[in-house]
Parts: sequence; structure tokens; C-alpha cells
Amino acid sequence: MAAPDGMAARDALTQLSNLVTLTSYEAGTYESGGQRFEKIVRFATVDCVKAGWMLKHKGTWFVTPAGTQAYKELDDAELFYKSAVKLYRQWKLAQQNGLTNTADDVVENVTEAEVENDAEKETSFTYEQAEEQAWAEIEYYLRTMNPFDFQDLVADLLKAMGHYVSWISPPGKDGGVDILAYTDPLGTRPPRIKVQVKRVAQKVTSDTLRSFVSLIGNGDVGLFVSTGGFTRDAEELARMQETRRITLIDMSKLIDLWIEFYGKLEDTARRRLPLTPIYFLTP
Repeated sequence: MAAPDGMAARDALTQLSNLVTLTSYEAGTYESGGQRFEKIVRFATVDCVKAGWMLKHKGTWFVTPAGTQAYKELDDAELFYKSAVKLYRQWKLAQQNGLTNTADDVVENVTEAEVENDAEKETSFTYEQAEEQAWAEIEYYLRTMNPFDFQDLVADLLKAMGHYVSWISPPGKDGGVDILAYTDPLGTRPPRIKVQVKRVAQKVTSDTLRSFVSLIGNGDVGLFVSTGGFTRDAEELARMQETRRITLIDMSKLIDLWIEFYGKLEDTARRRLPLTPIYFLTP
């Protein structure tokens, strides 16, 4: 709840483990590897997701308004968890039987064995771990990429999207624009696309974005790409523009676009960020 923009699952698990004293059972490990505590917690979050109290996206966990309300109303920890389990089981029975409502006594007692031996939760557990690892590795790869290679990666993406890149900033001062692109090979048709690229860890602020906006003319489109994302003030500034067209592209959006246009990338471009799809049965 203290992270309205979401929190990486690995960070949430680390913070939680530092807040509680694990029993010897929870601190134990499975024969196949992995700490029992993490699996118990991840299984419990499945209940919260089906209850509508949490959302998960690309390895990031979010608390919904309904989750915040449940946290306020159910001030007993055991009651809170049992309520989530009850809503999960109601959802599961509805999926199995085509029911919309089930009895109030869907859950009375939740045993450790039940928590750790739910086939559907096991699938979710495997899927989430794979997704989190994949996104973490891609993000780390991009964040540690040479800044000029990253700039070229963005230019390659624009080409794959059907734009014509006329200029990429060489090392040195660029005047606030890293890439120029057009919608036709000769650059005779508007709009002209001005791109600023920042491979940074911190979020871009409204002040930084405002400097870029000042470079965008009425016949231009401005694209600001930032691996660190944007502050809420910066996002609001982009939305409030009336005459200047500004599009913000964060890490998640950039990777989504790279995947979407991967088949249209040149071979040399693909080698900048080579990806292979692996298909899971989605939980």
C-alpha cells in the first residue's frame, strides 16, 4: 500500500522476511530447492489476487483499492487471510461448476498441507517465478547496456515500426535530441519525430521533461524513452500538452514494443536484445 506504483515481488518478499520471525518450518527448504517461506507467501497471494485485493504484472505486485479496504476492515490477520482463501475457493468452485455463488462455509480451516499442495497455485507459482526471472534479466540487460548501444536499439525499433531514422546523435552534446525520424524516406511528410533516450535508474522528473517539451514544434512528435520511468508529475505534464504531442515510453512499454515488432527487426538489431518466447499454460 505504501508503493502505489507497485513493488517488485522479490523486494516485497525480502521486506516481509525482515519483518517477521520465521518458524523453523517456514525457514526450511524443499528437497527440490527453494525456501518454504517464499512458496507459502506466494501461494497466499494467489488467494488475494482472486479475491480482487492484489494485481500482478511482469513481476510487480500491486494492492487494489478493494485490497486496501479489506485491510482496513479485516484488522485480524487470520481473519484477513481466511477471507481471501474463502473468496479464492468460491472463485475456484464457480470455475469448476459454473456457479456464481457458493455457500458461506467454503473454508473453515486452512491447513499447511492445503496451502502447499494446490495444483492451480503450483502452476501459478511456477509461472510467476519464470515471468519474474525473465523480466528481471531483460531489465538488467537494458539498464547495464552501453548508453549509445541503447540509443541505437531505440532507433532500430523505430525502423521496425515503419519510420525512417535520419539522424542518431554521436557521442557528445546532442542539444536534448538523440534521434530524428520521419514517416517517409525523404522526410517530406510530417510529423518529424524527435526522440530523447535516457538509460537511467531514476524516474524522469517534470523539469527534465519540460526541457524536452520546449524542443518540440507544432509539426513535431516527441518521444521520451526512459528505462527508469517517469514521475507522476512528468506523466501529468505530458497528458496536459495541448499543442505539443508527447509520448512517454518506460521500460515496460519499450520491451512490449520490442516484442511486438521483433519479427520486423533487422538481424543486426535483434542481436542488440535477442529474445526467445517460451509458452506456458497461463494460470
